[in-house]
Amino acid sequence: MSTPKQLENIESLYTENIRTKGETSTAVGWNTAECQELRFDKLSSYIEDDNYSVNDYGCGFGSHLLYLTETLGHKVNAYNGYDISQDMLDAAEKKLSSYEGKLSLIKSPEINTDADYGFVSGTFNVKFDAPKADWEEFITNTLNALSAHSQKGFSFNMLTSYVDWEEDHLYYGDPKYWFDFCKINFSKKVNILHDYDLWEWTIVVKKD
Repeated sequence: MSTPKQLENIESLYTENIRTKGETSTAVGWNTAECQELRFDKLSSYIEDDNYSVNDYGCGFGSHLLYLTETLGHKVNAYNGYDISQDMLDAAEKKLSSYEGKLSLIKSPEINTDADYGFVSGTFNVKFDAPKADWEEFITNTLNALSAHSQKGFSFNMLTSYVDWEEDHLYYGDPKYWFDFCKINFSKKVNILHDYDLWEWTIVVKKD
Protein backbone atom coordinates (compact mmCIF):
# COMPACT_ATOMS: atom_id res chain seq x y z
CA MET A 1 0.00 0.00 0.00
CA SER A 2 1.46 3.36 -0.99
CA THR A 3 1.65 5.93 1.79
CA PRO A 4 1.71 9.71 1.42
CA LYS A 5 4.92 11.55 2.25
CA GLN A 6 2.95 13.65 4.73
CA LEU A 7 3.05 10.71 7.18
CA GLU A 8 6.59 11.81 8.03
CA ASN A 9 5.19 15.15 9.17
CA ILE A 10 2.47 13.40 11.13
CA GLU A 11 5.05 11.19 12.83
CA SER A 12 7.02 14.29 13.82
CA LEU A 13 3.88 16.03 15.10
CA TYR A 14 2.80 13.25 17.43
CA THR A 15 6.33 12.44 18.55
CA GLU A 16 6.74 16.07 19.58
CA ASN A 17 3.31 16.00 21.26
CA ILE A 18 4.10 12.99 23.43
CA ARG A 19 7.43 14.54 24.41
CA THR A 20 5.99 17.92 25.35
CA LYS A 21 2.47 17.06 26.56
CA GLY A 22 2.96 13.58 27.96
CA GLU A 23 0.31 10.87 28.02
CA THR A 24 -2.67 13.19 27.67
CA SER A 25 -5.63 13.40 25.31
CA THR A 26 -4.19 16.59 23.79
CA ALA A 27 -1.03 14.71 22.82
CA VAL A 28 -3.09 12.58 20.44
CA GLY A 29 -5.12 15.47 19.09
CA TRP A 30 -8.20 15.60 21.33
CA ASN A 31 -9.25 18.66 23.33
CA THR A 32 -10.28 16.76 26.45
CA ALA A 33 -10.23 13.26 27.91
CA GLU A 34 -14.05 13.34 27.87
CA CYS A 35 -14.09 13.91 24.10
CA GLN A 36 -11.63 11.07 23.59
CA GLU A 37 -13.76 8.70 25.68
CA LEU A 38 -16.89 9.72 23.75
CA ARG A 39 -15.13 8.70 20.54
CA PHE A 40 -14.16 5.36 22.05
CA ASP A 41 -17.78 4.85 23.08
CA LYS A 42 -19.03 5.42 19.54
CA LEU A 43 -16.33 3.27 17.95
CA SER A 44 -17.05 0.38 20.33
CA SER A 45 -20.85 0.70 20.43
CA TYR A 46 -21.57 -2.25 18.14
CA ILE A 47 -19.49 -4.87 19.96
CA GLU A 48 -21.73 -7.44 21.61
CA ASP A 49 -19.22 -10.02 22.82
CA ASP A 50 -16.69 -9.39 25.59
CA ASN A 51 -13.74 -11.58 24.58
CA TYR A 52 -12.04 -10.64 21.34
CA SER A 53 -8.91 -9.42 19.56
CA VAL A 54 -8.25 -5.91 18.24
CA ASN A 55 -6.35 -4.04 15.55
CA ASP A 56 -5.99 -0.39 16.61
CA TYR A 57 -4.64 1.70 13.73
CA GLY A 58 -3.10 4.90 15.03
CA CYS A 59 -3.13 3.60 18.59
CA GLY A 60 -1.19 6.40 20.27
CA PHE A 61 -0.33 5.21 23.75
CA GLY A 62 -3.09 2.60 23.91
CA SER A 63 -5.92 4.47 25.60
CA HIS A 64 -8.59 2.67 23.59
CA LEU A 65 -7.46 -0.67 24.94
CA LEU A 66 -7.77 0.65 28.50
CA TYR A 67 -11.26 1.91 27.69
CA LEU A 68 -12.28 -1.53 26.44
CA THR A 69 -10.80 -3.45 29.37
CA GLU A 70 -11.30 -1.05 32.28
CA THR A 71 -14.36 1.04 31.38
CA LEU A 72 -16.33 -1.63 29.50
CA GLY A 73 -14.85 -4.57 31.41
CA HIS A 74 -14.18 -6.57 28.24
CA LYS A 75 -11.48 -9.19 27.85
CA VAL A 76 -9.29 -8.27 24.90
CA ASN A 77 -7.24 -11.40 24.35
CA ALA A 78 -4.90 -9.83 21.76
CA TYR A 79 -4.16 -6.20 20.97
CA ASN A 80 -2.28 -5.09 17.87
CA GLY A 81 -1.50 -1.41 18.21
CA TYR A 82 -0.22 0.38 15.10
CA ASP A 83 1.47 3.76 15.12
CA ILE A 84 4.16 5.55 13.13
CA SER A 85 5.63 7.29 16.18
CA GLN A 86 8.06 5.11 18.12
CA ASP A 87 7.73 7.45 21.10
CA MET A 88 4.00 6.79 21.17
CA LEU A 89 4.58 3.04 21.03
CA ASP A 90 7.18 3.24 23.81
CA ALA A 91 4.66 5.12 25.95
CA ALA A 92 2.01 2.52 25.12
CA GLU A 93 4.31 -0.31 26.20
CA LYS A 94 4.69 1.30 29.62
CA LYS A 95 1.05 2.32 29.97
CA LEU A 96 -0.17 -1.17 29.04
CA SER A 97 2.32 -3.06 31.20
CA SER A 98 -0.44 -4.66 33.27
CA TYR A 99 -2.38 -5.87 30.22
CA GLU A 100 -2.68 -9.66 30.38
CA GLY A 101 -3.43 -10.44 26.73
CA LYS A 102 -1.08 -10.77 23.78
CA LEU A 103 0.36 -7.31 23.17
CA SER A 104 1.86 -6.35 19.80
CA LEU A 105 2.95 -2.75 19.22
CA ILE A 106 3.83 -2.22 15.59
CA LYS A 107 5.58 0.75 13.98
CA SER A 108 4.07 0.62 10.50
CA PRO A 109 1.53 2.41 8.30
CA GLU A 110 0.35 -0.95 6.95
CA ILE A 111 -1.98 -3.42 8.67
CA ASN A 112 -0.83 -7.04 8.49
CA THR A 113 -2.40 -8.76 11.53
CA ASP A 114 -5.79 -10.43 11.74
CA ALA A 115 -8.20 -9.55 14.55
CA ASP A 116 -11.88 -9.75 15.41
CA TYR A 117 -12.35 -5.97 15.40
CA GLY A 118 -10.51 -2.98 13.98
CA PHE A 119 -10.54 0.68 15.04
CA VAL A 120 -9.29 3.93 13.55
CA SER A 121 -9.77 7.03 15.71
CA GLY A 122 -8.60 10.40 14.43
CA THR A 123 -5.92 8.96 12.16
CA PHE A 124 -7.50 10.32 8.98
CA ASN A 125 -7.94 13.89 10.23
CA VAL A 126 -4.51 15.47 9.76
CA LYS A 127 -3.37 15.52 6.13
CA PHE A 128 -1.01 18.53 6.19
CA ASP A 129 -0.55 19.59 2.54
CA ALA A 130 -1.58 16.31 0.92
CA PRO A 131 -3.89 16.81 -2.08
CA LYS A 132 -7.42 15.67 -1.27
CA ALA A 133 -7.34 12.92 -3.90
CA ASP A 134 -4.07 11.50 -2.57
CA TRP A 135 -5.32 11.54 1.02
CA GLU A 136 -8.57 9.83 0.05
CA GLU A 137 -6.57 7.17 -1.77
CA PHE A 138 -4.62 6.59 1.46
CA ILE A 139 -7.87 6.33 3.43
CA THR A 140 -9.36 3.95 0.87
CA ASN A 141 -6.31 1.69 0.94
CA THR A 142 -6.27 1.69 4.73
CA LEU A 143 -9.95 0.81 4.97
CA ASN A 144 -9.51 -2.00 2.45
CA ALA A 145 -6.69 -3.42 4.57
CA LEU A 146 -8.64 -2.92 7.79
CA SER A 147 -11.62 -4.77 6.36
CA ALA A 148 -9.47 -7.61 5.06
CA HIS A 149 -7.94 -8.10 8.52
CA SER A 150 -11.14 -7.64 10.59
CA GLN A 151 -13.15 -10.81 11.05
CA LYS A 152 -16.22 -9.42 12.84
CA GLY A 153 -16.20 -5.74 12.01
CA PHE A 154 -14.45 -2.40 12.20
CA SER A 155 -15.18 1.26 12.88
CA PHE A 156 -13.56 4.59 12.14
CA ASN A 157 -14.22 8.29 12.50
CA MET A 158 -13.53 11.45 10.52
CA LEU A 159 -14.10 15.16 10.83
CA THR A 160 -17.39 15.97 9.13
CA SER A 161 -17.77 17.96 5.94
CA TYR A 162 -20.85 19.57 7.53
CA VAL A 163 -18.92 22.52 8.92
CA ASP A 164 -18.87 26.24 8.18
CA TRP A 165 -15.09 26.56 8.49
CA GLU A 166 -12.22 24.30 7.46
CA GLU A 167 -8.55 24.27 8.38
CA ASP A 168 -6.30 23.70 5.36
CA HIS A 169 -4.20 21.00 7.06
CA LEU A 170 -7.20 18.88 8.08
CA TYR A 171 -9.36 16.46 6.11
CA TYR A 172 -13.14 16.71 6.38
CA GLY A 173 -14.89 13.55 5.20
CA ASP A 174 -18.24 13.53 3.44
CA PRO A 175 -20.25 11.01 5.49
CA LYS A 176 -22.50 10.16 2.54
CA TYR A 177 -19.54 9.24 0.38
CA TRP A 178 -17.83 7.05 2.98
CA PHE A 179 -21.07 5.35 4.01
CA ASP A 180 -21.72 4.47 0.38
CA PHE A 181 -18.15 3.25 -0.03
CA CYS A 182 -18.43 0.92 2.96
CA LYS A 183 -21.90 -0.31 2.02
CA ILE A 184 -20.81 -1.20 -1.51
CA ASN A 185 -17.42 -2.69 -0.69
CA PHE A 186 -17.54 -4.24 2.77
CA SER A 187 -20.89 -5.24 4.22
CA LYS A 188 -24.65 -4.88 4.15
CA LYS A 189 -24.51 -3.95 7.83
CA VAL A 190 -23.18 -0.40 7.97
CA ASN A 191 -24.22 2.27 10.44
CA ILE A 192 -23.26 5.94 10.62
CA LEU A 193 -23.32 7.87 13.88
CA HIS A 194 -23.59 11.60 13.35
CA ASP A 195 -25.74 12.67 16.30
CA TYR A 196 -23.17 13.41 19.01
CA ASP A 197 -21.75 16.77 20.01
CA LEU A 198 -18.49 16.77 18.06
CA TRP A 199 -17.73 18.01 14.54
CA GLU A 200 -17.26 14.48 13.26
CA TRP A 201 -18.97 11.20 12.52
CA THR A 202 -18.32 7.50 13.13
CA ILE A 203 -19.01 4.65 10.74
CA VAL A 204 -19.46 1.09 11.99
CA VAL A 205 -19.14 -1.91 9.66
CA LYS A 206 -20.39 -5.26 10.95
CA LYS A 207 -19.24 -8.43 9.20
CA ASP A 208 -21.62 -10.97 10.76
